[in-house]
Amino acid sequence: MPVPQASPTAQPAKERFKQLLRKVGSGEHTSKGLTRAEADEAFDLMLTGQASDTQIGAFLIAHRIRRPEPQELSGMVDTYRRLGPEIVSAPDQQRPICFGMPFDGRKRTAPLYPLTALVLLSVGQPVVFQAGGRMPVKYGITASELFTALGLELATLSLDEVQSGFQSQGLALIHQPSHFPLADQLIPHRDDLGKRPPIASAELLWTAHAGEHLLVSGFVHPPTESRAWEALTIAGEADVITVKGLEGGTDLPISRACITARMRHGKAPERLILHPRDHGSFGPDQEWQSLEVWQDQAQDALHNQGPLVSALRWNAGVYLWMAGWSTSLEAGLELAEATLSQGRASSTLQALIQWRASVGG
Repeated sequence: MPVPQASPTAQPAKERFKQLLRKVGSGEHTSKGLTRAEADEAFDLMLTGQASDTQIGAFLIAHRIRRPEPQELSGMVDTYRRLGPEIVSAPDQQRPICFGMPFDGRKRTAPLYPLTALVLLSVGQPVVFQAGGRMPVKYGITASELFTALGLELATLSLDEVQSGFQSQGLALIHQPSHFPLADQLIPHRDDLGKRPPIASAELLWTAHAGEHLLVSGFVHPPTESRAWEALTIAGEADVITVKGLEGGTDLPISRACITARMRHGKAPERLILHPRDHGSFGPDQEWQSLEVWQDQAQDALHNQGPLVSALRWNAGVYLWMAGWSTSLEAGLELAEATLSQGRASSTLQALIQWRASVGG
């Protein structure tokens, strides 16, 4: 989809940024939302270092207090699409699932998404992740640390290697410190704020994949979900699933009903509430203990055993169904079960490890 260009700034950048800051930070009764183009411009000035540290901090906290509007989030996504990394599918490649998760990681529950990805990859479903290093406010365990614990080191790949690996192996991890340093330089500002800035909302809506894909975006609060629907419609996303996942991510809980919605081509979202209890997957969501404990649990789950396997079967089955690999949820769960019981997910991991070794570095 075409990415709008930031509006040209005819006046000195810091003076222009002052105007944008006044618009969002002038008070409860007089502040106004930026247009999509203005939000893109403001974000561009921040990422390219043309706004001062003081201006950036003021903008982020003002926006945090007022809450970003949908068109503002779309403008931020425009900036990420233009300045950030980009990967594309091979001509004959299945469209990927792109997972939009909080960049500041996980701290309370054991992550499932690396394992879910391995099940999806085992049937031929490509997967794209975007993630950060350790960052505020949570400083949780990161995607790159989890994949490394599985024996798959992805953070140090060049963007060209990520692109090549995605087309040959089906998996891509965009690691912000390595692949999007412009965005990573805002981390000290985020740390100083002590609260999630609106950038954190935009991160859930952005994927580095250009072309046709299924975007899955996590949320916590209902207003966040409705803003995401509108923002992604403005941004031109054609197939979106929103998920009230664990810790605001895309991992589906098994301890409660899963609140999801699907929005296609800007039409009204279709609410879909899934009940793991009805499909034999009900139970507690496993608590995060340590990377060492998770490493053992993950290997067990890939061999269809241990405390994570029920949640893994549930997550993989739901996403296989949503991606069109089965005609029903029950069939998706059966496919996930077969993939695990036959050892295909574990074999996929070994193939990825061998590929990574061949790349070197």
